[in-house]
Amino acid sequence: MSAGPSAAAGSPAGALRHVLSHLVTPLLMCIGMGLAYLGAFHAPEPHDLRVDVVGSGPSAQVLAQTLQDEGDGALSVRTVADRATAAEHLRTQDSYGAYIPGRAPELLVASAASDTSATVVEKVFTQVAAGQDAPLKVTDTAPTADGDPTGQGIFFLLVAVSIGSYASVAVIGGAGAVLRLRVRAALALGASLVVSAIGAVFAGPLFGLVDHGLAGLWAMAWLYSAGILLIGVGLHTFLKRWTTLGVMVLFVMLNFTSSGGIFRPELQPGFFGALHSFWNGAGFVEGVRSHVYFGGHALGGNLLVLALWFAAGLAILGLAGLAERKRRPAAPFPAAPAAQPEAGHEAEASAGEEEEMEEAVGV
Repeated sequence: MSAGPSAAAGSPAGALRHVLSHLVTPLLMCIGMGLAYLGAFHAPEPHDLRVDVVGSGPSAQVLAQTLQDEGDGALSVRTVADRATAAEHLRTQDSYGAYIPGRAPELLVASAASDTSATVVEKVFTQVAAGQDAPLKVTDTAPTADGDPTGQGIFFLLVAVSIGSYASVAVIGGAGAVLRLRVRAALALGASLVVSAIGAVFAGPLFGLVDHGLAGLWAMAWLYSAGILLIGVGLHTFLKRWTTLGVMVLFVMLNFTSSGGIFRPELQPGFFGALHSFWNGAGFVEGVRSHVYFGGHALGGNLLVLALWFAAGLAILGLAGLAERKRRPAAPFPAAPAAQPEAGHEAEASAGEEEEMEEAVGV
């Protein structure tokens, strides 16, 4: 009796091949995470960072032009007539700093829009004020909540919700592979409700990342999480054990780096700045900022981004349903007694499911 495939797989050479084949995924994750995170964050530099100089006289015009020229593309400087206009530009995130020259110069910033951008602007105009031998007064027109002094808590909330979502994809796709697609889709929506509720608890009662607007934050967290889960469950039909890598590329490597939670696009390379305009993580981060700190300005556009990703998840699920129906073998007539699966095959399938879930949760 010849040795079967299971015996070959159980040999030292087979075990080594099995381990090496599964090392491909973490090595690709290492390369992808390094390229994404270092590419996005390793050397932040401003480019076309919009700032205002308040004043309409020749001195204001000269100062604005000097900053524009000396910045060599780092700043985009314009003059505005008065303080109220400058403050409105900060509220609508049409600028990230407004300098009011004079004997007691003042800088207006909105740290809730981006603490790192506000820091860059403050550094620039501190030097300008020092050149005039005057101390600079900094006024924050949109400070963050007491529980989020750096303004980056929303980004780390994004990380928590994202991990809960894409790890749930592996569980539903692996352990739930025998379930019908509609059941897996229902599980995905249920998991997104739980993940978003956990996120709301983190943001509100537990850490105080926001001091109002918690219901709206939860709604955006649910829409964001549901989009990830529906896309991931749909992709599992096609990618199988590569689903973990696929959702990490979409919702970690490209997502966290383009979200604007650490550096806004004006401080990043152009590729990540371009992704910021339509990626779902940016839609969540900017949507929460708009809802909590800026009176809902531009909230509709960010909600549209999240809704489109949710719709993409529904579309991918539809394609997965068609693919699974085509793969499903037709029942013979008359129906033959169902063959009992071999124990070895059951163990192999179970091991595959466990490996997939461990890969997802482990990272």
